[in-house]
This record gives sequence, structure tokens and C-alpha cells, in this order.
Amino acid sequence: MAIDVILGLQWGDEGKGKIVDYLSEQYDLVCRFQGGPNAGHTIKIADKKYVLHTVPSGIFRPNVINIIGNGVVIDPGTLLKELAKLDEANIPYRDRLLIANKAHLILPTHRYLDAASEASKGKEKIGSTLKGIGPTYMDKTGRNGLRIGDIYSSDFASKYKALKEKHIQMLKLYPPIDFDLETAEKEWFAALEEVKKLKNIDGEYYINKAIKAGKKILAEGAQGSMLDIDFGTYPFVTSSNTVTSGVCNGLGVAPQTIGEVIGITKAYCTRVGGGPFPTELHDETGALLGKHGMEFGATTGRPRRCGWIDIPQLKYTIMINGVTQICLTKLDVLNFFDTVNVVTEYIIDGVSSDEIPYDMCMDGITLKHKEFAGWGHTLDTVKDIDTLPKNAADFVSFLENLLEVKISMVSIGPERDQLLLKD
Repeated sequence: MAIDVILGLQWGDEGKGKIVDYLSEQYDLVCRFQGGPNAGHTIKIADKKYVLHTVPSGIFRPNVINIIGNGVVIDPGTLLKELAKLDEANIPYRDRLLIANKAHLILPTHRYLDAASEASKGKEKIGSTLKGIGPTYMDKTGRNGLRIGDIYSSDFASKYKALKEKHIQMLKLYPPIDFDLETAEKEWFAALEEVKKLKNIDGEYYINKAIKAGKKILAEGAQGSMLDIDFGTYPFVTSSNTVTSGVCNGLGVAPQTIGEVIGITKAYCTRVGGGPFPTELHDETGALLGKHGMEFGATTGRPRRCGWIDIPQLKYTIMINGVTQICLTKLDVLNFFDTVNVVTEYIIDGVSSDEIPYDMCMDGITLKHKEFAGWGHTLDTVKDIDTLPKNAADFVSFLENLLEVKISMVSIGPERDQLLLKD
């Protein structure tokens, strides 16, 4: 049985949580393969809204096993807060939430380093969430990190102390900032005791045995493809591989196990924090997209930058991910615009292209647009994709034709049932 993949095709915040929640009832396992508490997957069920940062979005389906894979970095305190919310909502998870032993831990000093480093950059800030993600992945690749499996070893305290001391020395490179390390450590160790009560597994063996047993598996990505450490808008990126190839490293599976790749894109585009964003709107239209889309980061609370949907950018992420189908989200946000735009090409040095440049930070990029008439009313009564208003249907059809990938799902609201399926 193949592993299906769901991931974001833009700069994150595409609405992956809702789609994973919807699809997960068709699967036996939902597995997060990268990222950490910088993710914010929002799921609305009836009148309640849940935001997940580390826990996979299949946790609300009672028969689904949820795995935090080895490619994820874990902050025990953040994880504990998520679990407390699940407890409050009477969501049973203790037999269905498993953590890979090789997942790395975010230490309090990782967060300290993250904050100090970002503060030192001034106007050159990359827009870090200050969750300690970058320093944790640096320790992982530097072969200094601590992993979930380490917390059960007799020498964990000495390993922790050695890494902490390394971080304290590194902090001397930065101007001092306010950070209550003593309190952060007390909270971290208290949370770690609760994490020990969860089930830990050798993730690569568990998942490969599930594949052999014919289990249906969904791999859930975090952030978006344009934040990938290798293929995103470097250096304004995250510290992990957010694309399909990250599934293999983040779960310990072979490339031939990958099946369907479901790419998620908004009907427009957003970005949080710094970095290039060619289609960004710095006018009233951009502000209205943010207002109607309620575009505030689920993790940071920061307002998102907004712009029109970007075809060259999407063609790029469809290519590197091997996308087999697309889910278009937040079509309803465009309901009240008189006109809707699609960026179809970049013009660089007078030459039109549907390929993005090596460095999207470069000056001199202009854009070619295709304008559509809006549809002027809500989509609340639409129950079938074939009954979309003509102008909305034309917009979706145009995107599908240009992207050359089937748009199999269209989301027209935050609720589970506000999802239109295409045969």
C-alpha cells in the first residue's frame, strides 16, 4: 500500500489542517513528517475551533493512528498544551498518538538562541516564529541534538547539560535579550515528564510494517513548499524539507512508497514574515483579502501579507512535488470582489516566463495578469462543484487548465462539509 502525501504549495497557511481532517477518515495512519510548533493547522468542527502545532490533524478521527515522525522537532511544553486542549474536548488520543524515537527535542536554549539571533538581525530579520526550530535543526545536522529516545537513557541529564552549555557559549555572540531561562527549564522538564507517558516507537519500522500490512497512510506536511530549505525562497525559508522528498527522510520510507500527492493552494496567496512575495498587494485589495480571509497566523498571530494567486510559483511547486491532484481552498474569500486576478507570467528584463527566477529577491520582476469578473455573492448554498456560479467555475477551470493538474477539491468555507469534490 502506498503512502499518500498532503502538503502546501505556497508559503504555508493554505488550509492543510481542514483537508487532512476531512481525508483522514479514509486512512489508518496520519503521519507528520517535518516541521515543529511553527506549524499551525486549524480545524473547525461544529462550533469549535482547534489549532494543532505538533499533533497530526487526524487526531479527531477515533479510529486513526497519529504518528509524529522523526523529521519533526518537538517542544514538550507546546505539545503538552495541545494535549490539554484535546483533554478538555474529551478527544481520546493516548492510544492513538505515537512519537518516533528519532524525533529531535527543542530545548529552552534553542528558543533563547532563536530569539537572540533574530533580534540581532534588525531589518534583516527572516521572520522566525521564535520557536527554536532553526537552532534545533542546526544541532540535528551538527550531530549535537537530543532525541525523544534519549529521554529514557540514564545519561540524559549529562547530555542535556552539555548541549545547554554549548548554547550558553553561543549566546555570547549576540547582544543580550530578556529570556527567563530558569523558568523555561522548569516548565520544560515538567512537560517532558508528561511526554514520557506517551507511546514512543521506532517510527521507520512501525510505518514500514504498516505498509506491508496494507494499511492506508497519509503523510501530513507543515508550512509550505516555498519555505523548503532547498527549494524555497532562500534564505527566507524554514529549516526542513517541506516538499514530497521530505516524506522519505521524515518518516523513514522509500521513494517508491509514495502514491498520490495532494497539493493545497489558496485561491489567492499569502505569506507571513519577511521574504520575497511577487504578487503581494500593498493596497486596499490586499487589505480586503486579509480581512475576508481572516489572515492572521495560527501560530504567531501576525497578519499575513496577501496577494493574487501566482501561476509560475504554483507550476514550480507542482513540479518539484510531483503533485497528482490539487485542493483549492478559500474560494469563498473572493466572493465579494468585483474582479479577481491571476498572475500568469513573470517578466524579467523584458522577457516573459512561467518559470520563477533562481533568486526571487531580485529586483525588476514585473507581472502579467489575467483578470476575471467576480461572482458577487456567497457560496454558502453551493453543495456540488457543478453548481458553482459561472464566473467562479470559469476561474477554477482556468487555474486547472493552466496548472495541468486536476483540481479534485474546492473548499468554500472552514467547516468540514464546506468542501466540494470533483469526480
